[in-house]
Amino acid sequence: MTNPHFQLYIDGSFCEGAGGAVMHSQNPADGKTWASFACTDKQDVEHAVVAAKRALDNPEWRDMTQTSRGKLLFKLADLIEQHAGRLGELETQDSGKLLAETATQTKYVADYYRYYAGLADKMEGAVLPIDKPDMHVFTKRMPIGVVAAVVPWNAQMFLSATKLGPALAAGCSVILKASEIAPIPMLEFAKLIDQAGFPDGVVSVITGDAENCSIPLTRHPQVDRIAFTGGPETARHVVRNSAENFALTTLELGGKSPILVFEDADLDSAANGLIAANFGASGQSCVAGSRGLIHRSILPELIARIKDKASGIVVGDPLNTATHVGPLCTGAQIDRIVDTLDKAQSQGATIHFGGAPLERDGNYMAPTLVECPSEDTETLHIEMFGPVMSLIPFDTEEEAIMMANNSQFGLGSGVFTQNIARAHRVSDRIRSGICWVNTYRA
Repeated sequence: MTNPHFQLYIDGSFCEGAGGAVMHSQNPADGKTWASFACTDKQDVEHAVVAAKRALDNPEWRDMTQTSRGKLLFKLADLIEQHAGRLGELETQDSGKLLAETATQTKYVADYYRYYAGLADKMEGAVLPIDKPDMHVFTKRMPIGVVAAVVPWNAQMFLSATKLGPALAAGCSVILKASEIAPIPMLEFAKLIDQAGFPDGVVSVITGDAENCSIPLTRHPQVDRIAFTGGPETARHVVRNSAENFALTTLELGGKSPILVFEDADLDSAANGLIAANFGASGQSCVAGSRGLIHRSILPELIARIKDKASGIVVGDPLNTATHVGPLCTGAQIDRIVDTLDKAQSQGATIHFGGAPLERDGNYMAPTLVECPSEDTETLHIEMFGPVMSLIPFDTEEEAIMMANNSQFGLGSGVFTQNIARAHRVSDRIRSGICWVNTYRA
């Protein structure tokens, strides 16, 4: 049986890369090659940017009413909903993410596009007072221009929606750059963009390595805005590249999110929250709550409850609905995790369960619980991107807040307490974009 092949989507057409380069995708569940895809080179990037710039001046897009733009997004949302099963299966095969998650997430992504469709005709200007009676002053919202939307492999449909949806609602044109690690869902998604009827060049979908795709895209002088989700090291390069042309840049980077569990917390609820925060999506989430800060008086009991609950976790085929934890996307992630765990143990950390890859085909890492002796422990600082939970005790509320904020990251956080005053007080002081209380990743 021939493996499926996926093409780039540039200027309204599906095509191979100009240089003819092709990459192969391995299924993380068994390590076998299951698909191939075309790779972008610098000529393709130029083609996509020129097409996007041309689309901005195309009357078919430039003069389209806001209501009509909204209708296109509504149509795209309907197509996503209709093809959610197919998109979910492809994402599971390509990245190893559980089908139970990918299919569900793809369905609610349709509602993201419906939200932005509703936004399209609600972008208002203002009439401004002026002390010159013969003049009239008003503001009008205009498209920024060409947007480069760079998305990672771990939550592609969701993260592309939060970039593509508002950009299209505003009348911009977009070049969607999918991660070459697992780009198949985005290349399939391009078929729905084509079916929805956006004018040529308004959306292009490309993928490829840094040298031939990401760097020329983020450095391109005709890219007006960059929306990037990924790791801090890559982001530094993106910022440097964008600075050459003063492109506006929005970054959503990694996380090492703290979860604070106080002595009055419901321990079963806290244990469930920590398990969901660290083992959900196999830990491959930018908001994984991988720093558990636990009041010293309850740490032994909480560890016991986590052990008991984790004993029932099923690690296996992500297409199987009985599976709780699937494979990691790449073998390199496992190597990095094992190396970090080795360093943590040399620092005095205790591994209560897990700690090693599973001996089977595919990229499987055993769910792991690490008890850390100090804040210097390696697993408390490195974004693991795998099913590894690290716990460390604290003694006072003030100490817990200081520990929570002792991080270069600030994406998410969580607080478990039955004291509503403490919940508000502590969540106000944690420096993070989102704070869950008595739940996580909800």
